[in-house]
Amino acid sequence: MSNVAVVGSQWGDEGKGKIVDWLSERADMVVRFQGGHNAGHTLVIGNQTYKLNLLPSGVVRGKPSFIGNGVVVDPWALLDEIKRIGEQGIRITPDLLKLADNASLILPLHRNLDQAREAAAGAAKIGTTGRGIGPAYEDKVARRAVRVCDLADESVIAFKVERLLAHHNALLRGLGQPVVSGSELIAQLRDLAPQILPFAAPVWELLAEARQNRRRILFEGAQGAMLDVDHGTYPYVTSSNTHAGQAAAGAGLGPGAVGYVLGITKAYTTRVGSGPFPSELTDEIGETLGARGHEFGVNTGRKRRCGWFDAVMVRQAIKINGINGIALTKLDVLDTLEEIKVCVGYDLKGKRIQRFPSSMSEQAAVAPIYETMTGWNCSTRGARSWAQLPAEAIKYIRRIEELIEAPVALLSTSPEREDTILVKDPFLD
Repeated sequence: MSNVAVVGSQWGDEGKGKIVDWLSERADMVVRFQGGHNAGHTLVIGNQTYKLNLLPSGVVRGKPSFIGNGVVVDPWALLDEIKRIGEQGIRITPDLLKLADNASLILPLHRNLDQAREAAAGAAKIGTTGRGIGPAYEDKVARRAVRVCDLADESVIAFKVERLLAHHNALLRGLGQPVVSGSELIAQLRDLAPQILPFAAPVWELLAEARQNRRRILFEGAQGAMLDVDHGTYPYVTSSNTHAGQAAAGAGLGPGAVGYVLGITKAYTTRVGSGPFPSELTDEIGETLGARGHEFGVNTGRKRRCGWFDAVMVRQAIKINGINGIALTKLDVLDTLEEIKVCVGYDLKGKRIQRFPSSMSEQAAVAPIYETMTGWNCSTRGARSWAQLPAEAIKYIRRIEELIEAPVALLSTSPEREDTILVKDPFLD
């Protein structure tokens, strides 16, 4: 029996919501370990669609769910999400949801600063969601963040806010923005405390106890490997480590607790926002992938950029994350194509390379080297066994396995939960 960490192996939006929901039935509890409410997971259960941002996907199945210390939490957004999900029939109580008492908070000033900086950057903007994630992580690392546990002590809040505003108000003045009133922010936090504190708990301790009792833990990641602040397309990345290793640090457990690492991998490639994208398609095929795959951001509604499957990038993500197997999603989006290309290498100034470079200029300079495969030109949607897949689709899957040097453990053939082919149960690794 193994715990399972679910991470995206591309630029996010790989379909983690459905896979985490599918796995949560086999898990005893689900933990979010990084990111913030910039993450967007869509779960389709029967006729009901749930759009989650901060809440772990386990809540819709009634599984004990935890927001770990590695997450930066906008408490107002969390309360709004709890209310919205409640209106869909899922009651979120402190018995169901635990929020790490040592998690850092996203405050309104973080959101304002994030948006002001993006506006000031003009064409050089990174393409953030403008929700304050980056500035909140900056304050956490700079040791001036307000944390969940601070809400219980007004003297600590006053001390933290004073330190925080000494930094932020100087930045806001420099950007020509209004400064923040300390007394108003303290009053906001005072009003917030009784709504948030009932969910606060030492998550690390609860998870350690669960592990001791051999409970199955599902670690739920956000974004994707190529948005990792260290290993992604820096600076066009998120502000946290999306790496599987963060599952342990962001939940408060040792690395041995993680177990099987499942990389969610789309059968083609997408990304939102700015940054390099070697296999991007700006032609009719790219538009077809976007339309068939409904490629719009859950949170922002932004249109996703689409391109061919990039085996070089995914193989690199697999090695960096220690991915044991992948869940291949959205295979059915490719059903109508006569030919399908796969990026099998990069050309960098006349030299063939087999890795995604770290240098910003080299990332922008690489050109894809493609291998062309025959499409299957028939429907795979809803297939629940290999026998229901056309031969050319199986060939495509097997070639991907060879190129990325990892097996397909799960295959998803539609957004419906049951349209999933299980090759290997990650919990039984």
